[in-house]
Amino acid sequence: PVFAGMNGSAIENFSCVIYNISLMNCTWQAGRDAPEDTQYYLYWQNSRGNEEMECDLYIKDENSRNVGCRFQNVRIEMEEAYFLVNGSSKDSLIQFYDEYIQLYEIEILTPPLNVTVNCTGNSAGCIITWQPPLTSHVEKVKCFQYEISIQNK
Repeated sequence: PVFAGMNGSAIENFSCVIYNISLMNCTWQAGRDAPEDTQYYLYWQNSRGNEEMECDLYIKDENSRNVGCRFQNVRIEMEEAYFLVNGSSKDSLIQFYDEYIQLYEIEILTPPLNVTVNCTGNSAGCIITWQPPLTSHVEKVKCFQYEISIQNK
């Protein structure tokens, strides 16, 4: 594809993470060859039926350039979400960057809930129990895998 705009002006190192069930942070770096006055704008679409929305809480660097976005109340849909970052400069055209992301792949899960350990004095050892972590989209408890690390001190 032919991208209008100056080579090296599109953002780089775009990445997003979802945490605490419904919060999402996306960050990026300015293009290496972007003019100093370049400002970037993030738009995203959570699923095909939804309309494209601009970020409403930008993260800014020391030069007031947008280098990220904070989202609240994010719902993980089973379709890919579409992200587009375009830029503007009074000096030249800025290339855009876009990417499709499966939101469930970028979620950091909360820890399991109500972890309890009951140890008996005899050789039966200990029983450890817990409940699945809170999540906005996983309905099947059997989807979770756990790893227990036991250290004797």
